[in-house]
Amino acid sequence: MPPGTPTAPAPAATTSRLLLAVDVLLASRALYGFLKSYFRWRLERQTARERQAAAVREQRERQSRRPVRIYLDGCFDLMHYGHANAIRQAASLGDELVVGVCSDAEITCHKGPPVMAEEERYEAVEAVKWVDQVIRGVPYLVTAEFLDKLVREYHIDYVVHGDDPCIGADGRDVYEAVKRADKFRTIARTEGVSSTDIVGRMLLCTTSHHLPRPSSMDGEMANRHRGVEDKSASPDAHVTSDAGERASRANCSTDTAVSAYISPRTSSFLPTTRRLMQFSSGRKPQPGDRVVYADGAWDMFTVAHIRLLKRCRELGDFVLVGLHDDYTVNQHRGRNYPILNLHERALSVLSCRHVDEVILGAPWKVTEDMIRTMSISLVVHGTHYDELSVNAPADDPYEVPRRLGIYREVESASDLSVPRIIERIVANRDRFVEKQRRKSAQEQAYYQNKEHIEEL
Repeated sequence: MPPGTPTAPAPAATTSRLLLAVDVLLASRALYGFLKSYFRWRLERQTARERQAAAVREQRERQSRRPVRIYLDGCFDLMHYGHANAIRQAASLGDELVVGVCSDAEITCHKGPPVMAEEERYEAVEAVKWVDQVIRGVPYLVTAEFLDKLVREYHIDYVVHGDDPCIGADGRDVYEAVKRADKFRTIARTEGVSSTDIVGRMLLCTTSHHLPRPSSMDGEMANRHRGVEDKSASPDAHVTSDAGERASRANCSTDTAVSAYISPRTSSFLPTTRRLMQFSSGRKPQPGDRVVYADGAWDMFTVAHIRLLKRCRELGDFVLVGLHDDYTVNQHRGRNYPILNLHERALSVLSCRHVDEVILGAPWKVTEDMIRTMSISLVVHGTHYDELSVNAPADDPYEVPRRLGIYREVESASDLSVPRIIERIVANRDRFVEKQRRKSAQEQAYYQNKEHIEEL
């Protein structure tokens, strides 16, 4: 080889250089990964500290300032999920919610006779989970004098009502003084339900608000699932007790003059998942919790239901409520029931402070599979059965929990039932019809002139 000709590097030297390059690359990547992890840790730690500091500041601010107290009042007659949603929205405007409930005398003076007794209405409002305090027997008109009392004695910051007009017997705005004092706040009225509509359903015995009934084949399969004997091949056949049939006929209005005044609107209730989430507690049973199950129609949610659920709460840690669907209730209680459909009944039950969770369309019969799946420790039922119930031994829905020794009947603290509510309305039929006539006119005017208000 001539002098000065470059020689190729030895194979060993080339390999050594490659290995060195790989080592440097790996070291660089390791250093990069370490630095990345370190700075990420520093950032997360700093963020956690900032969040903790913000939480401490917020807690100190809450402790240093007086809580914002909201006042909402009403009759709360025939308590329904629309009332509960108004209460929920009002509660979101402040820290504490005070609810005023008008006396029977005040309601009769300004609106006509209430259906529910005064004590029943007080107890229904006190059971709503967003309520912090109830003032009983408040005046229907929030005068300047009463507003001053609310501010001085109850430390109220704002008075809240829905966007629908509220007019007293004198034709004036009930909240005129509140608005002048700039303490009035408006919330969105809940669409799809009102006491006027519900009374109309009971007076006319309409079932147009029911959820779609299954076809004859679906109905047969549903009956087999629930353990109900098929009484007729007709999909329109109804299983009713004699007492339920008599009550259905007796309470149904056939007076065309009455029907002209009472024509419930087609329901615009939209049962969205968001609405269910707003009402749901979001809780689930914890390991070791005693799950208490109570099922039924839960129609026209009343103090009888509330007292039973309160007893369920005392017997366990987690209260699970089963709601039978419209078709099942219709089959077992009579052709005009339920008054409220499944979704409407579900929201009423979920608004109760004694309830943790509900099962929509719960089976008529409590099965072993259901008990295991839901980890049910105790099945509870009240001792009072109203005259529409069909509880023949051959159709005992609690046969399985009885056999397993986890069934318990508790003494019912009230015998109030849907037929008794209807009896009250029918007994004062003329007065309620006149009340419906006036209210229907107000409702029509509201829907013609209403403007959109964002719901809270």
